[in-house]
Amino acid sequence: MAAMEHRAFIALGSNLGDKVAMIEHACTEMEAGGTISIVKTSSLWETKAMYVLDQDKFVNGVCEIRTSLSAMELLNKLQLIENELGRVKMIDKGPRNIDLDILLYDEDTIQNERLQVPHPLMLEREFVLRPLCELIPTEIQLTTPSRSNGTFQDHLSKLPIEDPMSPLTPLAPSLPPIQAFGKSRSTRIMSIVNLTPDSFSDGGQHFNVSPSTLQDTIKSHIAAGATILDLGGQSTRPGATIISADEEFQRVLPAIALIRSLPEGNTVAISIDTYHASVAKAAVEAGADIVNDVSAGVMDPDMLSTVAKLGCTICLMHMRGTPETMNKLTSYPDGVVETVARELLARVQAAEQAGIRRWRIILDPGIGFAKNKDQNLELLRRLGELRAWPGLQGLPWLVGTSRKAFVGRVTGVKEARERTWGTAAAVTAAIQGGADVVRVHDVGEMGQVARMADAVWRV
Repeated sequence: MAAMEHRAFIALGSNLGDKVAMIEHACTEMEAGGTISIVKTSSLWETKAMYVLDQDKFVNGVCEIRTSLSAMELLNKLQLIENELGRVKMIDKGPRNIDLDILLYDEDTIQNERLQVPHPLMLEREFVLRPLCELIPTEIQLTTPSRSNGTFQDHLSKLPIEDPMSPLTPLAPSLPPIQAFGKSRSTRIMSIVNLTPDSFSDGGQHFNVSPSTLQDTIKSHIAAGATILDLGGQSTRPGATIISADEEFQRVLPAIALIRSLPEGNTVAISIDTYHASVAKAAVEAGADIVNDVSAGVMDPDMLSTVAKLGCTICLMHMRGTPETMNKLTSYPDGVVETVARELLARVQAAEQAGIRRWRIILDPGIGFAKNKDQNLELLRRLGELRAWPGLQGLPWLVGTSRKAFVGRVTGVKEARERTWGTAAAVTAAIQGGADVVRVHDVGEMGQVARMADAVWRV
C-alpha cells in the first residue's frame, strides 16, 4: 500500500434517496484501491437546504482522511465516485444524491478553476462547521481576505443559527433514524426478548418455547409500541455463566428468521445482545440491524472490527470485568459520572479506530453493571452531563433500568417482575435526562410512561 502522506478533510452530503446509505457507499468507494484511508468520521447532521431552498433536507458530515494522492488526483477520484454513484448535477447547489467536497488539504492553499482549498464557503455553512468541529474544533482556519484567523469552533459560534441541527443515527432501513437533539423527538422503545433459561427477571419465559408462542410474543411487543427487539441468547445478569457461541447461535438465529418472516417484523429493528463477534456477524447476516454489546467490544477483541465490516449500528455499554466479576468492580474514586464518561470515550475511540463510523454508535451508561445502588441513581440523575461530555456530544443514549436490583432495593420489592412502578419512575428519569432509547420488559406499560414523559420534557 502506498504511503499515506497527506491529510485532508472531505465534506459528505446527500439529499436524495437513502441519504445515509449513499454516504456510506461513497466512504466505501473512497477506501477502495488503497490510496485513501478514512481516519475518522463526524456524526451525520440533518439540515435544511441553503441557497436553493425548494428541495429536501440534506444529511451532511465530514471525514478526515490520509491519502497518497495529490490534491488534484484526490479531486479526480471524488468526482469519479460521484459519477459512478449516479450523481446528475441539474442546477448549482440543487438536489444531489451524493456530494463530496475537499475542505482542507494539508495546510495548502489551492486556487484554480477546478479546485479552491480551503473551501471558499465553508466558514458560512453550519452543516460544514458543525461536523468539522467534532473532528478539529481547536485548529486554526487560515486567514482569507474576508475572514480573520480563528478556530473552527470560533467561526461556528459566530454563525446566526435559527433551527438547531440534529445528528442522525440509523437503526434499520424501515425506521427513521434517531435524532439525538430536538425537543419534539420521541423516545424509542426497545423490548427485551431473552431467549435464555437464566436471565434475572424473565429467564425461561422465551427459552425453548414453540415458534407459535414466540410469534405471539413478538407480535404483542410490536403492537404495544416496541420499535426495536433486543434478542439475547446469553444472560448478562450478575454472576451469569458464559456459554459458547455455538449455543448462542442455536438460541437467536431461529428467532431472527421468525421475526423477519412476519409482516410486522419488517417494521422494527432487530438488535442482537451479544459480546461474541461471531454471533454478531451471523445475526446481522441473518437480518439483525444492531449489535448491542454490554462489554463495548472488550470481551471479544474481534467485535469492533467485525461490526465495522458489517456496517451496522452498535451500542457500546459501560461495564467493567465480566458478568461474573462486575459486582466486585464498583470503585470510582474520581466519581462515577466522570469515570463512566472517560471509559466510554475510550471505547468510542477504539470503535472509530476499528473503522466504525461515528454515526453508527449508540452509548449506554450500563445501569446495574459494575455499579451499586447509589451509583446507578447518580447516573440517572446526571445523564445530561454524560450526554454533554466532551467527545460524547451528539451521540444517542440507550438506558436500561427495567426491573433491576437497584429498583428493588429502593422500593423494597424483591420479586423482579413486580418492579413495574419503580421501573416507570426510572424510565421517566432517563427520558428527562435525554435518553433516546429505553430498554424494557413491560413494553405496553413503559410505552405509556415514555409517551407521557416525552409530552412533559420534550416540548
